[in-house]
Amino acid sequence: MKVYHAELAEAQADPALAALFACAPGATPFDRLDWLRLMADECLAPARTLIAVAREGEALAALPLVEGPGGYGALANWYSFIARPRWNDTGAAPRLMTAILRSLTRVGALSFAPLPAPEAAVLHDAARAAGWIARLGHADHNHVLHPAGRDFAAWWARRPGPLRETVRRKQRKGTVDIRIARAFDPADWDAYEAIYAQSWKPAEGSPRFLRRFAEAEGAAGRLRLGLASIDGLAVATQFWTIEDGTAFIHKLAHSPAAAMHSPGTLLSHALFAMAFDEDRVATIDFGTGDDAYKRDWMEDVRPRYRLEAAYPGTLRRWPMAGRIVAKSVLRLARPEAHG
Repeated sequence: MKVYHAELAEAQADPALAALFACAPGATPFDRLDWLRLMADECLAPARTLIAVAREGEALAALPLVEGPGGYGALANWYSFIARPRWNDTGAAPRLMTAILRSLTRVGALSFAPLPAPEAAVLHDAARAAGWIARLGHADHNHVLHPAGRDFAAWWARRPGPLRETVRRKQRKGTVDIRIARAFDPADWDAYEAIYAQSWKPAEGSPRFLRRFAEAEGAAGRLRLGLASIDGLAVATQFWTIEDGTAFIHKLAHSPAAAMHSPGTLLSHALFAMAFDEDRVATIDFGTGDDAYKRDWMEDVRPRYRLEAAYPGTLRRWPMAGRIVAKSVLRLARPEAHG
């Protein structure tokens, strides 16, 4: 078995690694190498980013990481719905991931999130098999919807009555105009940024990252940028992408001054209708966060996990190892709810 740490540019030049992190069935935007490289450049620099790799014949596993003073973390941030290892052989994944975790003991600390349940279990078991003190805890919620063969009208008829009534009344007034762009347009993106700046949302972490991502998604035909306008002025916006049968809702915002007209609700109605009846997606993914308004639109909730691990052979990580053990003992006494 071969285990090594590759820079992101090296991964791009390696056909097998590039394929592992490519746009492919089962992949998300957050798995793609172009996403990881863009995040490394625009959000995480000057921190060192890498992919820890294990190979055994044709079997391949890889873990994207960022290295900081506190140890290793996921190559991810608030824009990432998930962060996870990748592998091409499920049967070989446990031993490959164990080998990868053994290769990380020099730094001796790992905090990795937000992990989906299947990858969380494999990574946790691999860390323990590699000699780490590890704990898996709940990190976040992920609200999703599965159309399951329904058309939009059938699904909409089962939404909460107040939501449907709001849409009916506001549509009847005809105050709000809706447009959904599939190609990137600088003027549309300027409108998005202006609305976001007026909204209740916190300051955008990396506007350049998001713009570059939107440009690439537009060029690939995956962009769905919704704009709601009143008298020609954009007052609400939503940034979606469509990939491998999933609609990802990345960002949404509206101007508080226009809230009485419910432009964000009307825009959601139009984008959900497009996802159901035009894009015919299998899943709509509302990302992380347990915001109450998501429950009106979504039907299922998936947990996201955080792996905390410390290697006891690394002396400076003993305090972290002690904290992980203490949390694990507390969990046994009072189990966490994993949602």
